[in-house]
Amino acid sequence: MAGLAASFGSGAMTNSLVDLEGSDTIFIIGSNTATSHPLVATRILRARENGAKILVADPRKNQIADLSHLYVRHRPGTDVALLNGMMKVILDERLEDTDFIKKKTEAYDAFKNLIEKVDLDAVSKICGVSVEDIKTLALTYAREGSSAIVYCMGITQHTNGVSNVKSLANLAMLTGNLGKPGTGVNPLRGQNNVQGACDMGSLPDVYTGYQSVTLGAANKKFADAWGVPELPTKVGLTIPELMSGIEKDEVKALWVMGENPVVSDPDANHVIKALEKIDLLIVQDIFLSATAKLADVVLPGVSFAEKDGTFVNTERRVMRVRKAIEPVGESHQDWKIIQDISNLFGYQMNYDSPEAIFKEIAELTPSYAGITYERLEGQGIQWPCPSLAHPGTPILHTDGNFARGKGMFHAIDYKPPAEVIDEEYPFWMTTGRVYAHYHTGTMTRRSKSLNFEVSQGFIEINPADAKTFDVKDGHRIKINSRRGEIETRVKITKRVEKGVVFMPFHFEEMNVNKLTNPAYDPIAKIPELKVCAVKLEKV
Repeated sequence: MAGLAASFGSGAMTNSLVDLEGSDTIFIIGSNTATSHPLVATRILRARENGAKILVADPRKNQIADLSHLYVRHRPGTDVALLNGMMKVILDERLEDTDFIKKKTEAYDAFKNLIEKVDLDAVSKICGVSVEDIKTLALTYAREGSSAIVYCMGITQHTNGVSNVKSLANLAMLTGNLGKPGTGVNPLRGQNNVQGACDMGSLPDVYTGYQSVTLGAANKKFADAWGVPELPTKVGLTIPELMSGIEKDEVKALWVMGENPVVSDPDANHVIKALEKIDLLIVQDIFLSATAKLADVVLPGVSFAEKDGTFVNTERRVMRVRKAIEPVGESHQDWKIIQDISNLFGYQMNYDSPEAIFKEIAELTPSYAGITYERLEGQGIQWPCPSLAHPGTPILHTDGNFARGKGMFHAIDYKPPAEVIDEEYPFWMTTGRVYAHYHTGTMTRRSKSLNFEVSQGFIEINPADAKTFDVKDGHRIKINSRRGEIETRVKITKRVEKGVVFMPFHFEEMNVNKLTNPAYDPIAKIPELKVCAVKLEKV
């Protein structure tokens, strides 16, 4: 969000998912789409059937790469180098969209000056991709009509994640691939309704609709609506900052809703110590997760099937969700739990339904102003929808009307990851998902059929490295990083190259996030979950 907002003024997916089916080229980077977003992958495969060229860049050869027209395997954490190399080729071949750049963007000269100095041979050495493949990648993206970019957490979960996103925005603006069907810069959200949670202000610096807490007008608007004299103007803490704050005795209580940081956050041993230390830990969830087991109080929330309300998907589409069954056992509607506790604290909330809450959201949020429950019948509405007569916005930034005025180029130079391999820790490790499980496995690992598909964690190792350690499929191996160690079973595959290993993060008992690096992006504060240095030892 930070990267796209700085470039375009809005941090959301620019186009609609159905647009992908009409793209001429789809460039996928840092996304195992078939595993993590299978319905999106279906649209990409339809585009391929329609003649689209599929380009994939990823340190691990994932399933979508098997069906691509060109797959390049760049080293973990070298995305900016690869992208700058592509843009160097585009400039050298004079394939930039000069009309789009002149009329609809700014700060181009500084960006161009940096890119013109890029050395393709040096880029090739940094990212491990041949100059020929970099040229083919760039020329296909720039020449083949409407080109869309699709990315996910393989781009964002780095100490230079914001720079990665800005570089993708640069690539789209350089070629004029914005504001039209089949184009755009399209982030795929990591979990369902993450977009909705962010839209609703579940971030430390904004109210709903990304209205900053530091802006006086927004602050006064919400204070008046909620009947209080004033609201805090100080930006709050991100999750990594919260954990450090607990350690420093600056955070005394934490209320966790539908999240499992013991499994999902980097340097899990540090997370566990922090949560054991805190004065009060409250967890609101539907199962007793690894985090809930550490809680002082567990509040019984409800699943999607037991609630009414709205979800917002990755393409900004606001959709109704309807209660199919009554809440199980002693569980309660999540909004009612929050309201009841607020009332006990002395601030009275008197909503009688999710719809009443949504009406207030629309009143206070310009991008939702025209959305009502009645209008959400059917296919939902994509924000921004500023009035009741507005149909919603399938494509952002049409006609070059960026939310910030003009699109902003950024001169981004390559910087290595916070942690690199050395003699003691000679392997690059990256993490991701498997098709059978979802996030930390709180729900999917309770499904007998899904757990049967993938019942335990593993580490993917290249055959050459397996030979070095004299291990075969199913053998046990120990993985160490500077933060901890775990044991797991070996899975030998050519999907990872020599010197790189991959582990899924769904498995509490083989928690790969005991190894990952908590260093984070200085702007977005996103931790570097996708790359760290490890060593291996046969058990």
